[in-house]
Amino acid sequence: MSDERTSTVPRTIGRWLLAGLLVFAGISHLTFARKEFRAQVPTWVPMDADGVVVASGVVEVALGKALVVLPKERRRIGWIVAAFFVAVFPGNIAQWTEGRDAFGLTSDRARLMRLLFQPLLVALALWSTAPRKH
Repeated sequence: MSDERTSTVPRTIGRWLLAGLLVFAGISHLTFARKEFRAQVPTWVPMDADGVVVASGVVEVALGKALVVLPKERRRIGWIVAAFFVAVFPGNIAQWTEGRDAFGLTSDRARLMRLLFQPLLVALALWSTAPRKH
């Protein structure tokens, strides 16, 4: 593997943590938290909420696995993961604006604070998959 494809230990740890988070979130979409994830699908989405939750769960599991098993595609996958986090952000916004309780977020303040977490996930996806700088 060339130097530009290798990464530092902190980036590797971040990437593995992100992969684990994605796989866990994806499995939870498909199983025990499915109902709560349906609450995050905006009412204006013209698709079945359960179908959206299942599809996003499958995508999360696939992206989490790809971060680990496709090292030569690491950078590209990082951009795809970041784009995925941006794509699902309207669900977080809808949860806040529509006052939907899910995942222990039962106040407007808690739902608003959750919104601040999404840009951190985007940053982690890009940072943890970036090539090492010399």
